[in-house]
Amino acid sequence: MSRLSQRQFKLPFVAAAALVGFLASGAPSYAADKTSFRMVRSPALNTSPSCVPYASAKVKIVSTGEVETMTVDVDGLPPNTGFDLFVLQQPNAPFGMAWYQSDIETDQYGHGSVKVLGRFNIETFMVAPGSVAAPQTQPGAAASNPATAPIQMYHLGIWFNSPADALAAGCPGAVTPFNGEHNAGVQVLNTSNFDALSGPLLKIN
Repeated sequence: MSRLSQRQFKLPFVAAAALVGFLASGAPSYAADKTSFRMVRSPALNTSPSCVPYASAKVKIVSTGEVETMTVDVDGLPPNTGFDLFVLQQPNAPFGMAWYQSDIETDQYGHGSVKVLGRFNIETFMVAPGSVAAPQTQPGAAASNPATAPIQMYHLGIWFNSPADALAAGCPGAVTPFNGEHNAGVQVLNTSNFDALSGPLLKIN
Protein backbone atom coordinates (compact mmCIF):
# COMPACT_ATOMS: atom_id res chain seq x y z
CA MET A 1 0.00 0.00 0.00
CA SER A 2 1.40 3.42 -0.96
CA ARG A 3 2.00 6.21 1.59
CA LEU A 4 -0.94 8.15 0.10
CA SER A 5 -3.37 5.24 0.32
CA GLN A 6 -2.21 4.52 3.87
CA ARG A 7 -3.01 8.10 4.88
CA GLN A 8 -6.39 7.94 3.11
CA PHE A 9 -7.20 4.76 5.04
CA LYS A 10 -6.15 6.08 8.46
CA LEU A 11 -7.62 9.58 8.40
CA PRO A 12 -11.30 8.65 8.86
CA PHE A 13 -10.39 6.45 11.84
CA VAL A 14 -8.29 9.19 13.40
CA ALA A 15 -11.04 11.78 12.90
CA ALA A 16 -13.66 9.47 14.44
CA ALA A 17 -11.41 8.72 17.42
CA ALA A 18 -10.78 12.42 17.95
CA LEU A 19 -14.52 13.14 17.89
CA VAL A 20 -15.23 10.41 20.45
CA GLY A 21 -12.45 11.75 22.68
CA PHE A 22 -13.79 15.31 22.33
CA LEU A 23 -17.28 14.28 23.38
CA ALA A 24 -16.06 12.08 26.24
CA SER A 25 -13.82 14.81 27.62
CA GLY A 26 -16.74 16.99 28.69
CA ALA A 27 -16.04 19.70 26.08
CA PRO A 28 -17.84 23.05 26.51
CA SER A 29 -21.53 22.88 25.64
CA TYR A 30 -22.96 25.14 22.96
CA ALA A 31 -25.95 25.71 25.29
CA ALA A 32 -23.84 28.58 26.67
CA ASP A 33 -24.45 30.43 23.38
CA LYS A 34 -27.94 31.43 24.53
CA THR A 35 -29.81 32.02 27.75
CA SER A 36 -32.98 33.57 29.13
CA PHE A 37 -33.79 34.94 32.56
CA ARG A 38 -36.17 37.23 34.41
CA MET A 39 -35.68 40.63 35.96
CA VAL A 40 -37.49 41.46 39.19
CA ARG A 41 -39.07 44.53 40.73
CA SER A 42 -36.37 46.64 42.34
CA PRO A 43 -36.07 45.90 46.10
CA ALA A 44 -35.72 49.66 46.65
CA LEU A 45 -39.46 49.91 45.88
CA ASN A 46 -40.50 47.63 48.75
CA THR A 47 -41.40 50.69 50.83
CA SER A 48 -43.75 51.86 48.03
CA PRO A 49 -46.20 48.95 47.55
CA SER A 50 -48.39 50.90 45.11
CA CYS A 51 -45.42 51.52 42.77
CA VAL A 52 -45.55 49.20 39.71
CA PRO A 53 -46.54 46.17 41.85
CA TYR A 54 -46.81 43.89 38.80
CA ALA A 55 -43.66 44.99 36.98
CA SER A 56 -41.75 42.14 35.34
CA ALA A 57 -39.28 41.57 32.53
CA LYS A 58 -37.91 38.65 30.57
CA VAL A 59 -34.52 38.78 28.86
CA LYS A 60 -33.19 36.53 26.10
CA ILE A 61 -29.57 36.60 24.94
CA VAL A 62 -28.29 34.78 21.85
CA SER A 63 -24.61 34.82 20.88
CA THR A 64 -23.22 34.50 17.36
CA GLY A 65 -19.66 34.45 18.67
CA GLU A 66 -18.79 37.95 17.49
CA VAL A 67 -21.77 39.71 19.08
CA GLU A 68 -24.81 39.03 21.23
CA THR A 69 -28.45 39.90 20.55
CA MET A 70 -30.28 40.80 23.74
CA THR A 71 -34.09 41.05 23.72
CA VAL A 72 -35.81 42.61 26.73
CA ASP A 73 -39.60 42.36 27.17
CA VAL A 74 -41.24 44.29 30.01
CA ASP A 75 -44.79 44.03 31.35
CA GLY A 76 -46.88 45.46 34.18
CA LEU A 77 -45.54 49.00 33.69
CA PRO A 78 -47.48 52.25 33.16
CA PRO A 79 -48.78 52.57 29.58
CA ASN A 80 -47.20 54.85 26.99
CA THR A 81 -44.23 55.61 29.24
CA GLY A 82 -40.48 55.80 28.62
CA PHE A 83 -37.87 53.73 30.45
CA ASP A 84 -34.09 53.36 30.24
CA LEU A 85 -32.06 50.15 30.18
CA PHE A 86 -28.55 49.99 31.66
CA VAL A 87 -25.84 47.35 32.04
CA LEU A 88 -24.62 47.44 35.65
CA GLN A 89 -21.77 46.32 37.85
CA GLN A 90 -24.25 45.49 40.64
CA PRO A 91 -28.07 45.53 40.49
CA ASN A 92 -28.83 47.62 43.58
CA ALA A 93 -27.69 51.07 44.72
CA PRO A 94 -25.05 52.40 44.53
CA PHE A 95 -24.69 50.17 41.39
CA GLY A 96 -20.98 50.72 40.68
CA MET A 97 -20.20 51.30 37.01
CA ALA A 98 -23.11 51.51 34.56
CA TRP A 99 -23.60 52.18 30.89
CA TYR A 100 -26.65 53.37 28.99
CA GLN A 101 -27.83 50.62 26.65
CA SER A 102 -31.28 51.51 25.29
CA ASP A 103 -34.67 53.16 25.69
CA ILE A 104 -37.84 51.11 26.17
CA GLU A 105 -41.26 52.61 25.42
CA THR A 106 -44.38 50.85 26.71
CA ASP A 107 -47.58 50.55 24.69
CA GLN A 108 -51.16 51.16 25.83
CA TYR A 109 -51.07 47.88 27.76
CA GLY A 110 -47.86 48.58 29.69
CA HIS A 111 -45.82 46.20 27.53
CA GLY A 112 -42.54 47.18 25.92
CA SER A 113 -39.79 45.41 24.00
CA VAL A 114 -36.34 46.25 22.72
CA LYS A 115 -33.64 44.29 20.88
CA VAL A 116 -30.01 45.44 21.10
CA LEU A 117 -26.66 44.18 19.78
CA GLY A 118 -23.49 44.25 21.84
CA ARG A 119 -21.21 42.23 24.11
CA PHE A 120 -23.41 40.68 26.78
CA ASN A 121 -21.33 37.79 28.06
CA ILE A 122 -18.61 36.75 30.49
CA GLU A 123 -16.25 39.27 28.83
CA THR A 124 -18.48 42.33 29.31
CA PHE A 125 -16.40 45.00 31.03
CA MET A 126 -15.50 48.67 31.36
CA VAL A 127 -11.91 49.96 31.52
CA ALA A 128 -10.09 53.31 31.74
CA PRO A 129 -6.29 52.97 31.48
CA GLY A 130 -5.91 56.63 32.46
CA SER A 131 -7.79 59.80 33.33
CA VAL A 132 -8.54 62.12 30.40
CA ALA A 133 -10.89 65.03 29.70
CA ALA A 134 -14.53 64.10 28.96
CA PRO A 135 -17.16 65.97 26.91
CA GLN A 136 -19.57 67.92 29.11
CA THR A 137 -22.50 67.88 26.72
CA GLN A 138 -25.16 67.12 29.35
CA PRO A 139 -25.88 68.60 32.80
CA GLY A 140 -23.93 66.88 35.54
CA ALA A 141 -21.45 65.23 33.19
CA ALA A 142 -17.98 64.71 34.66
CA ALA A 143 -15.08 66.77 33.32
CA SER A 144 -12.80 63.72 33.36
CA ASN A 145 -12.92 60.00 34.11
CA PRO A 146 -11.35 58.09 36.98
CA ALA A 147 -8.66 55.64 35.92
CA THR A 148 -9.66 52.04 36.57
CA ALA A 149 -8.55 48.52 35.79
CA PRO A 150 -11.08 46.37 33.88
CA ILE A 151 -14.38 46.05 35.76
CA GLN A 152 -16.62 43.14 34.76
CA MET A 153 -20.33 44.02 34.48
CA TYR A 154 -23.01 41.31 34.45
CA HIS A 155 -26.25 42.90 35.69
CA LEU A 156 -29.15 44.87 34.16
CA GLY A 157 -31.40 47.64 35.47
CA ILE A 158 -34.37 49.61 34.12
CA TRP A 159 -35.32 53.14 35.24
CA PHE A 160 -38.25 55.50 34.69
CA ASN A 161 -37.10 58.04 32.13
CA SER A 162 -38.92 60.79 34.05
CA PRO A 163 -39.43 61.46 37.79
CA ALA A 164 -42.85 62.92 36.90
CA ASP A 165 -43.88 59.60 35.32
CA ALA A 166 -42.66 57.79 38.42
CA LEU A 167 -44.75 60.01 40.70
CA ALA A 168 -47.81 59.50 38.50
CA ALA A 169 -47.37 55.75 38.93
CA GLY A 170 -47.29 56.00 42.73
CA CYS A 171 -43.51 55.70 42.88
CA PRO A 172 -40.88 57.87 44.60
CA GLY A 173 -40.01 61.05 42.70
CA ALA A 174 -36.24 60.94 43.16
CA VAL A 175 -34.06 62.26 40.31
CA THR A 176 -31.32 59.88 39.16
CA PRO A 177 -28.68 60.12 36.39
CA PHE A 178 -29.92 57.05 34.49
CA ASN A 179 -31.01 58.54 31.16
CA GLY A 180 -29.42 60.51 28.35
CA GLU A 181 -30.03 63.88 30.07
CA HIS A 182 -29.08 62.59 33.58
CA ASN A 183 -32.52 63.44 35.01
CA ALA A 184 -34.24 60.03 35.12
CA GLY A 185 -36.61 58.66 37.74
CA VAL A 186 -36.22 55.66 40.03
CA GLN A 187 -35.17 52.15 39.13
CA VAL A 188 -38.12 49.79 38.57
CA LEU A 189 -36.55 46.47 37.52
CA ASN A 190 -33.19 44.81 38.00
CA THR A 191 -31.41 41.46 38.19
CA SER A 192 -31.09 41.29 41.97
CA ASN A 193 -32.54 37.76 41.72
CA PHE A 194 -28.89 36.89 40.93
CA ASP A 195 -25.90 37.24 43.25
CA ALA A 196 -24.32 40.71 43.26
CA LEU A 197 -21.04 39.35 41.84
CA SER A 198 -22.56 36.71 39.56
CA GLY A 199 -25.01 38.49 37.27
CA PRO A 200 -26.91 36.71 34.47
CA LEU A 201 -24.60 37.89 31.66
CA LEU A 202 -22.11 35.37 33.07
CA LYS A 203 -24.30 32.64 31.58
CA ILE A 204 -22.93 33.41 28.10
CA ASN A 205 -19.32 32.31 27.68
